[in-house]
Amino acid sequence: MHVWPCAVVLAQYVWTHREELTHKTVLELGAGVSLPGVVAAKCGAQVILSDSAELPLCLENCRRTCEVNELPNVLVVGITWGEVSPDLLLLPPLDIILGSDVFYEPEDFENVLMTISFLLRKNPKAQFWTTYQERSADWSIEALLHKWNLKCLNIPLEKFHANKDQLAGSTLPGSHTVQMIITEDKES
Repeated sequence: MHVWPCAVVLAQYVWTHREELTHKTVLELGAGVSLPGVVAAKCGAQVILSDSAELPLCLENCRRTCEVNELPNVLVVGITWGEVSPDLLLLPPLDIILGSDVFYEPEDFENVLMTISFLLRKNPKAQFWTTYQERSADWSIEALLHKWNLKCLNIPLEKFHANKDQLAGSTLPGSHTVQMIITEDKES
């Protein structure tokens, strides 16, 4: 359990768009330590945190994060990317889906985008706000976005003051190039 640079950058984006989040329903996928989801909850959103149903320690960590941050109304559910499970089907209508660094392992990219595509088709007005770290020029989600009929908009980090080596009073660890995109279903 670690706060990765992508989580800090996405949390910054959430914070700069806090007025848009009041009374919205927000799902964080692959929440881990849940920083973006916690910020969304503190900004007045109804938040659901999720991590893999196959990783109970991650789900427990999400619950502990909610306890520490005094967020008793935040739900925690197990959603495994690429699987249509009862927890996925029973989600309430969503406005925003968050994902920080969910494009970490190339073998997971298709499962992540299948899950995002499913959620965006079920919630046609929803958006997927995501940050990812460029780790290799060989890794790309562009073809998969096309395959799943998703359109995306690149958000320059300077637009929300995240183009710094230091965010929230903390130096971001490691060498990184973080990207921010908003994805929607092409048909919506």
